[in-house]
Amino acid sequence: MASAPKLLTAADYWEVEKDSEIRHEFYEGEIYAMTGGSPRHALIAANFIRLAGTALEGGPCVVYTGDLRIKVNATGLHTYPDASIICGELELDETVPHTVLNPTVVVEVLSDSTEKYDRGTKSSNYRKIESLKELLLVSQNEPLVERYARTETGWLLTETAGLDATLNLDCGGASFALSELYRAVNFESLPK
Repeated sequence: MASAPKLLTAADYWEVEKDSEIRHEFYEGEIYAMTGGSPRHALIAANFIRLAGTALEGGPCVVYTGDLRIKVNATGLHTYPDASIICGELELDETVPHTVLNPTVVVEVLSDSTEKYDRGTKSSNYRKIESLKELLLVSQNEPLVERYARTETGWLLTETAGLDATLNLDCGGASFALSELYRAVNFESLPK
């Protein structure tokens, strides 16, 4: 009978991650290499960071790039969302350095190769973060943002679609046009 593969610990993950030139996710005892995104993916993430950073300037909320590692305490997932917003003091994990436990908003720009995972397992994990108030799933194939907002009774989904629409976040009262979020994005160059 074959033995089950050895599951890794968070300490094992940190030993791999601290000296690595690429980023990895860690979930349920396994480490997964993260691949780079498309130019369109990177542009949308950069636009979000620029717009949210400007909208939140001077307030208690700060925007972070995809280089910030987030840990979901309830499930042990360690991951790098495309952007995040944290309001107030950072809460850091004691096991894996430079890992934040208290995002207020998490942003994922959906890719064809990871959309199923981002919508399913990853989204489910994110919604277990106690501090999380909003989860944004941003399409790169059309001007569309799915916003999940925590309410007293659960998570409420609203969609903001079209270049003339405005995305409104509860976090810090940030608001910006989708035409700005998708600035310089060429939808006509999408693969057929």
